[in-house]
Amino acid sequence: MKKIKLYLDFDGVILDTITVTYQMIEEQELKTRDEIIKFFQTLDWNNLIKTAPIMNDSVNCIRKLIDSNRFNISILTHVNSKGEAEEKIKMINKKFPEISIIPCPKRIDKCDFVNPINSILVDDYLGNLEKWQAKGGISVKFSDKNKQNNKFITITKLDQLLNIDFNMNKEKVYKRV
Repeated sequence: MKKIKLYLDFDGVILDTITVTYQMIEEQELKTRDEIIKFFQTLDWNNLIKTAPIMNDSVNCIRKLIDSNRFNISILTHVNSKGEAEEKIKMINKKFPEISIIPCPKRIDKCDFVNPINSILVDDYLGNLEKWQAKGGISVKFSDKNKQNNKFITITKLDQLLNIDFNMNKEKVYKRV
């Protein structure tokens, strides 16, 4: 059986870096777009990755996905700086040397950086999922709050992907949820 191409987002799917960084932005009272961009560009990503909580047992779930041999898995993550990309690559290579990580510059849509056609993207951000689907990909919404979305398949743990039949056509995949 042919493996299905699966792209996993990093922030908000594997690690809860979003909650941590938003708290830091609030504490530093950063308001302008330029202040926030500079914050992300100068952030100590090494420390953030070491301290950010793991999302819903994602590390063990990714291991289950790898062991299932159903998916060709890559991590597709937006990055704001070279340092961010380097630290994410180090973390993924340490835990999952068999998975590639694709750092995508923040200003480029993920669906324009890799070919989404017939590939799955698991992401917590609806904007990425909508664009992915519009370009021929299969979008899966990751929600840590078990908040269902009417437009996309919604999961709270990555190993739930093992219970979805992605071999049927996309329309049937979306309608069954």
